[in-house]
Amino acid sequence: MKILVIGSGGREHALVWKIAQSSLVTRLFCAPGNPGTAGLAENISLAVDDLEGLLDFAIREGIDLTVVGPELPLSLGLTDLFQEQGLMVFGARKNAAIIEGSKAFSKDLMKKYGVPTAAYEVFTEVAPAVAFIDQLGTPIVIKADGLAAGKGVIIAQNRDDAVTAVNDMLSGNAFGAAGSRVVIEEFLTGEEASFLAFTDGKNLIPLATAQDHKAIFDGDQGPNTGGMGAYSPAPVVTQLIHDKAMNDVMRRTIDGMAAEGRTYRGVLYAGLMISGDEVRTLEFNARFGDPECQPLLMRLKSDIVPVLLAVAEGDISGMQLEWHDDAAVCVVMAAAGYPGDVLKGDIISGLGEAAKIPDLFVFHAGTAVRGGDCVSNGGRVLGVTARGVTVQDAISRAYEGVKEITWQGVQYRKDIGHKAIERVQGTGKTVNPES
Repeated sequence: MKILVIGSGGREHALVWKIAQSSLVTRLFCAPGNPGTAGLAENISLAVDDLEGLLDFAIREGIDLTVVGPELPLSLGLTDLFQEQGLMVFGARKNAAIIEGSKAFSKDLMKKYGVPTAAYEVFTEVAPAVAFIDQLGTPIVIKADGLAAGKGVIIAQNRDDAVTAVNDMLSGNAFGAAGSRVVIEEFLTGEEASFLAFTDGKNLIPLATAQDHKAIFDGDQGPNTGGMGAYSPAPVVTQLIHDKAMNDVMRRTIDGMAAEGRTYRGVLYAGLMISGDEVRTLEFNARFGDPECQPLLMRLKSDIVPVLLAVAEGDISGMQLEWHDDAAVCVVMAAAGYPGDVLKGDIISGLGEAAKIPDLFVFHAGTAVRGGDCVSNGGRVLGVTARGVTVQDAISRAYEGVKEITWQGVQYRKDIGHKAIERVQGTGKTVNPES
């Protein structure tokens, strides 16, 4: 099979890495790719939003399956365009990708079909939004309605910050068109987890559990980012929580989307807030999480290509996934200034040394090659990902790799996986309810 992966981040490098291991693959392309994917696939200089260019390439090369990584081409309708030409695509159609493209849509869908979530309202004007803030009180969550690269969520601790966030989005154009409408919702307490499942629009295959770290600084402090690290499995997801996530969140959502005439095929990501035995849904994404994708694919024992193809064909009934019992941890190394304006072009050293560490792989995200050197070229630069028998083993190995790599101004969290350690401390075992 000839396979094309679309995207250039750490998620796409992980997908290319896993797909390249399949005996079904004869040629593998990545558009536009990055220096990491270049070692496993043929990078194609096409932007993710160049839909016509991507279509022309897929037809010309006889691509058998296209795997869409990021949310933007899905929201623009790439899957629809390819399918109209008879091409196989893994990724939601435009009318289904709206579950991520519009937070207002996803909240309304959850309310209509009984998916547990936070109380909320949607606003396009400042005055009524401020009145709702006064009604709910703080802390409170302000979300830009549209796509904002994982950064359109503000957790306001006081009224002044909440009003400023609303003004910045609705009047100040903080997130462009994505912030022309805002969702304001109650602040939920508990522990977050990421829950992903493959679906053909009717059947569901859950992936292993995972947990992301959104805040930029240790202890979940500072502004939200696209993700500073992740681990799998997530011990907070007990068997009871797993069942509730499948039945009350994923099943109701997939059935609700079908009832709305928006059959969802692809991978569905639910961000969950877990408090005791209760589960509520924070958001949905229409693609693999980044960086959750990296540790998940390191733990996946099964060949990923058959399930990607089955989703694209619309029938995953009878399929199962096998997982390594090991834990996996990804530590994101970011550029100075992230999640704001970042410095680019700094030479990265130590990649060769890190590559020598067993059961560790460095996934590229914001990198480039200049003058023979690998340099920083984005906010999140690398995802250092390792497997270990326990969560602690995986954490230790990942940070062993992190210590080998450096560049001017590099920043990373030093507490990735700490919540898992707190939950399993004293047992010496990871918790794996999905097995």
